[in-house]
Amino acid sequence: MSATQLRPRTPVDPPRRARASGPRAVAALRAAAPALAVYAAVRALGLLVFWAAASAQGKDPLTRLSGRWDSVWYRRIAADGYGYTATLPDGAVHSDLAFFPLLPALERGLSEVSPLTVGGAGLLVAWTAGLLTAWGVFAVGSHLRGRRAGVVLAALWGVYPTAFVQSMAYTETLFTALAAWALYAVLTGRWIAAGALCVLAGLTRPSAAALIAALTITAAVTLVRECRGGGRVGPALRRNTRMLVGVALAPLGWLAYVVFVAVRENSPFAYFEVQAQWGNSIDGGRALASFIAGLPWPAALGLCAALALLGGLVVLCVRQRQPLPVLVYALAIVVVSLIGAGYFGSRPRLMMPAFPLLLPPAVALLRLRTTVRTAAVLAALACASAGFGAWTLLGSGPP
Repeated sequence: MSATQLRPRTPVDPPRRARASGPRAVAALRAAAPALAVYAAVRALGLLVFWAAASAQGKDPLTRLSGRWDSVWYRRIAADGYGYTATLPDGAVHSDLAFFPLLPALERGLSEVSPLTVGGAGLLVAWTAGLLTAWGVFAVGSHLRGRRAGVVLAALWGVYPTAFVQSMAYTETLFTALAAWALYAVLTGRWIAAGALCVLAGLTRPSAAALIAALTITAAVTLVRECRGGGRVGPALRRNTRMLVGVALAPLGWLAYVVFVAVRENSPFAYFEVQAQWGNSIDGGRALASFIAGLPWPAALGLCAALALLGGLVVLCVRQRQPLPVLVYALAIVVVSLIGAGYFGSRPRLMMPAFPLLLPPAVALLRLRTTVRTAAVLAALACASAGFGAWTLLGSGPP
């Protein structure tokens, strides 16, 4: 069965009677309301704990959310455009061309039409995108495992260990929102919409390559299956015209930015050279192995256990028979996050968009005997996530 033939076990949209009372989007929003409420609650808890901790230390919470680390680079691009470089003490040159343009474009646009500063606009984008992500994650989870699984899946994404980044002027929430809805569009046969969302994702983060791969591989497998079933290539292509258009659209955003950097720097590989200057080149996992080898043995053992847990989640996703586009997307996000040579502390954040990995735990939580027990586990995870987020945001290192 192809991805385009999959149908939800439990409808994401409400019954026909509710649908008739208003537009379909409003009805779908009502269906997702529990997921949005739970997600908003756990993120509000994280913000409250962080705000209290920052105030106790005499630090400005808003500055920590919108004016540190990568947020500074996005804010500068929004205000002044591209062209800034920083030279580090070791001679390394960091260019702002490493950062994709959609978030700073939204920051600039909102700041020009509202009283918000660029930093405030970045937070508004991130918080709004967080809700859209929760809705999209719910839609995917509900499509695959029912509405209750969708709600728990959205909650688990909101209590992910580095979920505090979802409250910062970073690109993770914006990208994950686009990715979740693109995957949902594929699962429901809306290929052109999926391709358009993929274009926007490609203007947001380089990890859009994982989403592009998900669409491309799913389309290829769909065509191969149809042809192996006795169909001819020509008719198969005609039947799947919309799918092919969606796949053709998918890489255009990512490619457009890579070409922009190439033209600006007068080098066809300029974007990859910029990333290499930031230490973000692909090394097949050697940097990760060296990092583990350099740790004290208790820390190395703990990290290996975390990686084993990650591998276990991947196996569970495969055994759960997640649809091909969902599985390819999650696996590609994980692989890209682990085989790069960049700063190791950012790896958990880079894997956060791989929300399908949380679907097996979501289903497991639903097997608890009562809803109260499920809620208690989620509440404990929310408290732990909030505490870790406050500790990290008030620290010195970037997430």
